[in-house]
Amino acid sequence: MALDAAWAADWMRASAAAMAENRQRLIDLDRDIGDADHGENMDRGFSAVVQKLDTDGIPQTPSDVLKLAAMTLMSKVGGAAGPLYGTAFLRASTAAGPAPELDPAAVVAVLTAARDGIVARGKAEIGDKTMVDAWTPAVEAAATAAAAQAGPAEVLAAAANGADAGLAGTEPLIARKGRASYLGERSAGHLDPGAASTVLILQAAAQTAKADA
Repeated sequence: MALDAAWAADWMRASAAAMAENRQRLIDLDRDIGDADHGENMDRGFSAVVQKLDTDGIPQTPSDVLKLAAMTLMSKVGGAAGPLYGTAFLRASTAAGPAPELDPAAVVAVLTAARDGIVARGKAEIGDKTMVDAWTPAVEAAATAAAAQAGPAEVLAAAANGADAGLAGTEPLIARKGRASYLGERSAGHLDPGAASTVLILQAAAQTAKADA
């Protein structure tokens, strides 16, 4: 199956399941360097996305699914995560355009737009110990895979692996953005919770793409 609207809906459902399963882990990560609400917020937000899909049905295109997710997350998720992920999915929706399915180049465009939306909204750069540290290597890995003629599912798998490596790289960093930045050097030695949720979202995208392949 291609990366169509049905896949995009499956991606959102898999993301919701991942947030529910990892809710406490995200809370614990955020307790270390934030205000301990990231897991609860992400679980609530993606549960609301699934509820919206169940109520309204699957939209026509991947772009429509991404826009539905964006608007729902913006309205349901508190803290910084709602605006950041909402902007990411809204930019991704625009990048996807009206196409009924995403090819490898479109996957890269969608991921790049999502990352750029987060950067624009949060004003964070690579090395600031934020979700950007997971999104940027994800985008780079996806672009490399697409350039090597990988299929859409393989491009997403590369992105997920890149994000995971980026998450690991946040541990020694000193936070320069967000609530964690108030801790200064004490923020080192902890994984960034936003980077952790980024990995879960991109792993869900890759797993559903592989399952549908």
